[in-house]
Amino acid sequence: MPFTNPHRRRTIRSTAAFLACISLYLLISIFAHAGEKGHPDRFLPKEKEIIIEFFRRPPASGLPPGLAKRGGDLPPGLQKQLKRKGNLPPGLQKRLEPLPSELEIRLPKLPETWGRVILGRHVILIDRRTQRILDIIENVVGLATGN
Repeated sequence: MPFTNPHRRRTIRSTAAFLACISLYLLISIFAHAGEKGHPDRFLPKEKEIIIEFFRRPPASGLPPGLAKRGGDLPPGLQKQLKRKGNLPPGLQKRLEPLPSELEIRLPKLPETWGRVILGRHVILIDRRTQRILDIIENVVGLATGN
């Protein structure tokens, strides 16, 4: 009989218990993560439409002073570092600006740890815990002014 050796039985039980724990952990993670989100990790087509339309209208207050000097452009070295699924460089984290409240209220709710922010001419969907860029709408800020 293959299971008469007590050491082998114990090893098989330990392995089975380990695999059961891993499976349970993965199931809980999947359901908890899906329940928390309710929103994919990218801009929805409707969100993009609302954001682009908002920035097409003439600006009420214009760009922040630092970006206005460069017409809203980021320095080239920092611009290259912005990519979907990449991490936001530390030098850019302090430059993030929230979306205008009149725009944010028109958009669907996000998980608490995510945010929509403006960086230069771009609107970014970011995971605030990890500073990971989930999605970017490039060159949308300043559409009305042609910048």
